Amino acid sequence: MGTVVTLSDIERVFEILAEFGLSREAVVIPLKAAQPGRVQMRPDDRLEIIFDGELPLEDWLAIVRERVGEIVGSPAGARLKREVS
Repeated sequence: MGTVVTLSDIERVFEILAEFGLSREAVVIPLKAAQPGRVQMRPDDRLEIIFDGELPLEDWLAIVRERVGEIVGSPAGARLKREVS
């Protein structure tokens, strides 16, 4: 994937968040990828999504979708900011 996260990459994550009814404000995405990448809850009740610098983008997005689903289904997921309908 590379070390720099592009706006296009971030927009792809926003699409995943929308699938789960989560607000864009529910996530923090650093602009620099890391190895390994990670998806986790922060103490401020937002998701932190750090892109993986070595995995192909599509593989990483599949992991993001899976991990966001796990978090949303957990007790911590109830604290995430939802989209306003």
